Amino acid sequence: MNAVNRYAAPAAAGAGGEELILRHAELVKRIAYHLAGRLPPSVAVDDLIQAGMLGLMEAAANWSMNRGASFETYAGIRIRGAMIDALRKLDWAPRSVHRRARAVAAAVRAIEQRSGRDARDTEVADELGLSLEDYHRVLQDAACCQLASLEEASDDAAVEDADPFRDAADAQFREALSEAIAQLPDRERLVMSLYYSDGLNLKEIGAVLEVSESRACQLHGQALTRLRARLTDWRDAPARSG
Repeated sequence: MNAVNRYAAPAAAGAGGEELILRHAELVKRIAYHLAGRLPPSVAVDDLIQAGMLGLMEAAANWSMNRGASFETYAGIRIRGAMIDALRKLDWAPRSVHRRARAVAAAVRAIEQRSGRDARDTEVADELGLSLEDYHRVLQDAACCQLASLEEASDDAAVEDADPFRDAADAQFREALSEAIAQLPDRERLVMSLYYSDGLNLKEIGAVLEVSESRACQLHGQALTRLRARLTDWRDAPARSG
């Protein structure tokens, strides 16, 4: 409670701001632990909570009753956004990780364009000149570094002042993403559903699939990499008209 009070005090100037913060402090912890379950152990939950409390303070200061959404919904978006901002500033994913993730996506794309089917792990590893073990390690790192991008993209769709052109682009991207997910191999599609829709962590997903947590992480990384490869055309194309 002392930590909550420390963060709540500056927001008291807003109408009911302190009450909103005290009432929703647990929401920050829930989001922080859920996000931490998707990140490397080097990312401290306390850092996420600290960033999330700042996001909650901002939400309490800026929220108005006529938004058409509950405060919890609005605050959740701001809290997650603040945590993602903090992750970017911490630079927890080295440039080399991002570079390897891009290389893997490019290899998957090249193989699938040549073969007209889903790229296999062994094929991607060969394309990159890696052992299968090293490739799986790259996949685990890729899953971590691409998570922030996915979270950031989902948060960007709910900004305080709506931009109709950006909203249209967001809607088109979500449609393209949904279609790409539907075309994933069965196990990868199931991993995405369990992870993002059902909120299971990788250990729980491993239990469902009867594989190790490490293998679940690899499948998650492969799914994200395949999506990145298949959405390259969408991201690189000129702005679309409505």
